[in-house]
Amino acid sequence: MSGHSKWATTKHKKAAIDAKRGKMFAKLIKNIEVAARTGGPDLTGNPTLYDAVQKAKKSSVPNDNIDRAVKRGGGLDGAGVDYTTIMYEGYGPSGVAFLVECLTDNKNRAAMEVRTAMTRNGGTMADPGSVSYMFGRKGVIIVSAEQEGGPTSEDDILLAVLDAGAEEVNDLGGSFEVISDPSDLVAVRTALQDAGLDYESADALFVPSMNVEVDVEGARKVLQLVDALEDCDDVQNVFANFDASDEVLAEL
Repeated sequence: MSGHSKWATTKHKKAAIDAKRGKMFAKLIKNIEVAARTGGPDLTGNPTLYDAVQKAKKSSVPNDNIDRAVKRGGGLDGAGVDYTTIMYEGYGPSGVAFLVECLTDNKNRAAMEVRTAMTRNGGTMADPGSVSYMFGRKGVIIVSAEQEGGPTSEDDILLAVLDAGAEEVNDLGGSFEVISDPSDLVAVRTALQDAGLDYESADALFVPSMNVEVDVEGARKVLQLVDALEDCDDVQNVFANFDASDEVLAEL
């Protein structure tokens, strides 16, 4: 789930809890397989695979599982994988726009899963292009405020990434979100590493250009739909253009 501003903080904490679930492990493994199939199994020559592996390691996916996924994706074990990326668009409660990214080996199953989750949780499917124009692809890197050498500040991060193409740095409270053009994602991530700053995740995600503010009831319904979609085996990422105040999030 990727929203912005205050919701991003909650989303990041939620991801840490979700990582303990088997479904999250499966999605991280699938990311590795696809990255290895697309760009080859060599981590040094495939930055997308490198980031997918780093994310899996930070989410405590066992190394054996990661190694097998790299081999499977790269065709090194003779099996190979063939997933297709499909984007579904829709509207949730309170008119919130949803982009649902699937990685699947069965398009019909994925479409049925997403449609069922939508309709059972107050959402409706939308025609291609009717929602996606509200989102832009961005590089998103999450950096923990607590580093090995001690706490780091927004200024420290800005100093490290400004010349590498970063567009903005957002304080999420306990961590920072660095936004860039997707083409600058590797350069920004490398700049952080060169400055001795460890990052938690680096992904090319869809970020909304405008947000819908929701109240407590609206946020509860939207999150219920998010959870239902994320529970679908073929759903890899859910993006929505909603935000909620600190008071609303506290009540939730």
